[in-house]
Amino acid sequence: MIRHTVVFTLKHEAGSPEERDFLESARQLAGIATVEKFEQLRQVSPKCDHAFGFSMEFADQAAYDFYNDHPMHRDFVENRWMREVADFQEIDYQPL
Repeated sequence: MIRHTVVFTLKHEAGSPEERDFLESARQLAGIATVEKFEQLRQVSPKCDHAFGFSMEFADQAAYDFYNDHPMHRDFVENRWMREVADFQEIDYQPL
């Protein structure tokens, strides 16, 4: 299993229609066949400057690769993520 996580901050003002639209658009990624346990999270720790997090799981590397190469994911990264995310940290985990 691979748990793919990312914490990020958007360029948009908090609570703005643009912020809501970005998050709604990102929810569509849960529809990619190999995505399991997709979550959108609000980051609340004062130790971190990022505002949001996404978490999802994949059965194995092949499932993760399918997601990464999927046209819906590639389009989201190119047309939304790269343009609207101010800063992020991506971490992928496997169980010990």
